[in-house]
Amino acid sequence: MKKWSGGMLIVALATILVVRYSLVGNKVIKRQKQSAYDFFRNHHPSDKSRVKDNGSLPPFQNKVTALKNRPSEKPTLVNFKGLDDLYGFRNISVEKHKYLLAWGQMRKLLSRSDALPETAKGIYEASVAWKDFSAILHNKEASQASIVNISEDRNCPPFVSRFRKMNSSNVTFLELPCGLIEDSSVTLVAIPHGGQGSFHIDLIGSRISREADAPIVLHYNVSLPGENMTEEPFVVQNTWTDEFGWGKEERCPAHGSVNSLKGFMLDGLALCNEQLIRGTVAESSNARSSESLTNVSRSVHASANFPFAEGSLFTATLWVGLEGFHMTVNGRHETSFAFREKLEPWSVNRVEVVGDLDVLSTIAEGLPVSEDHELVVDAEHLKAPLITQKRLVMLIGVFSTGNNFERRMAIRRSWMQYEAIRSGDVAVRFFIGLHQTMQVNVELWKEAQAYEDIQFMPFVDYYSLISYKTVAICIMGTKIVPAKYIMKADDDAFVRIDEVLSILKGKPSNGLLYGLISSDSSPHREKDSKWYVSEKEWPHDKYPPWAHGPGYIISQDIAKFIVQGHQEGDLKWFKLEDVAMGIWIEHFKNSGKEVHYISDDRFYNAGCDSEYILAHYQGPRKLLCLWEKLQKEHQPNCCE
Repeated sequence: MKKWSGGMLIVALATILVVRYSLVGNKVIKRQKQSAYDFFRNHHPSDKSRVKDNGSLPPFQNKVTALKNRPSEKPTLVNFKGLDDLYGFRNISVEKHKYLLAWGQMRKLLSRSDALPETAKGIYEASVAWKDFSAILHNKEASQASIVNISEDRNCPPFVSRFRKMNSSNVTFLELPCGLIEDSSVTLVAIPHGGQGSFHIDLIGSRISREADAPIVLHYNVSLPGENMTEEPFVVQNTWTDEFGWGKEERCPAHGSVNSLKGFMLDGLALCNEQLIRGTVAESSNARSSESLTNVSRSVHASANFPFAEGSLFTATLWVGLEGFHMTVNGRHETSFAFREKLEPWSVNRVEVVGDLDVLSTIAEGLPVSEDHELVVDAEHLKAPLITQKRLVMLIGVFSTGNNFERRMAIRRSWMQYEAIRSGDVAVRFFIGLHQTMQVNVELWKEAQAYEDIQFMPFVDYYSLISYKTVAICIMGTKIVPAKYIMKADDDAFVRIDEVLSILKGKPSNGLLYGLISSDSSPHREKDSKWYVSEKEWPHDKYPPWAHGPGYIISQDIAKFIVQGHQEGDLKWFKLEDVAMGIWIEHFKNSGKEVHYISDDRFYNAGCDSEYILAHYQGPRKLLCLWEKLQKEHQPNCCE
């Protein structure tokens, strides 16, 4: 009986414990803490949470919740070809590591399986350049020689006029040691014979491996009128890569539809000269109105406006604009061609002219050229001040490409002379990827030694990879040189540092995005657009609020969130860096943090206007002019 009653007692106690556990469990479930995502899904921000300063900003309205923008699975690590070579610093002294501070912390970010488009290409090409260049550094250090003395010749000349002819072929070529930049030009004086019916001018990019042919950054093919003037003349422009072959050709005048090129502008210039289009229109109209018009007379009429003719001397200038290449023949603009992805002017290292024509003269001018830093009188005054503070007021990361030497020098001589920068309260660093050409990397390293304001990036500077630089700036401003604010700027932007700091004094120091903010923008779905974004990359109709890329400022807490989010794989990469910043800040907000969006229309996205805080698209001459005006007139007036 005792045994039986004891057994019953044990069973009863066990039952009580089970029931109690169930009740407690239910209570725990009922009191489960609500996630930030759940809260923001069900509660739109009230008017009180909006910051209205220099323009109000509505909350981001999106039918798809923010949580779905987060990676469904964390990315895995991938060892891209060449990555190990980029992180073999055995040939680099400790002293030289100061130019590679952000580089050293980016390996994990570059190894993600969800990497940006062209990451593998950018890393491999950088590794090829780095292997050769680091070997030179090692040899110079072993011989105790300075890299400044690496060559007695100027590596990047301002112009090149020596053209050569290939043996037993109709190919004339011109070598461009350091690529092309905005306003560079190639001028050709020649007489076409017309025996082959056409000739072409090619801008050839760098050849990275022996297995692959060099890309054609621009193929400019001229088809002359056929024998007896029976065929219409035209120009075809295109590109070619070993990976994808020929791209989509652009013809001028457009075959079949003369209106197809009307209305499209590039750097303010028509894609196809109106007189060429009019000639084709008139030819077609006359053909419809008169049955007796022969093919020969129609073609003669169409050829009257064509800039090239058999036996006639021409002077053609192909020049680099902000958005594309432009061709001028005998003083008249003829065609324009937009830059295409991965085929950018800085990568051009050769011009080829092919066909049945006599080339009388060629010259490439306005080429990227670095100053002789040993002869710069004010070099010490342009050198970055030592950072002695534990925490800067602001770090400014300037996006630049290797051969934009003149832009960087103009910035050093203009807005980098503000007292806040010279005193060390604000630091400026240029973030630059490796170049495919050895000469450019040599000149760039000399520049880094002379001014100590350059941070190298472990990839080649393709436009689709610039979001890596954005995170690199955040790493620099949180882990290496901590700063209260982090600013991103382009190397063709003028920034009024004094005004920026004055405004920031009255603004929140946490959760801040300050610049020219776009709060109602949509992705570009046109595949030919430089800013094309597929539905896979961004499936929504709208972007969250973002600040335009020429210049914007974030607070340190946002920068820390971005660095941590990418290191842990919680944030996705996005190839448009300014929009990417907006997307990442949206995640910051959805984590339960308050964000202050402060829009200021004095951050000019395209050009300059009076009372500017930031002026964009300012070349070296205008950067220096704006600084001179501020010093003399004490007013933010633009330079015409």
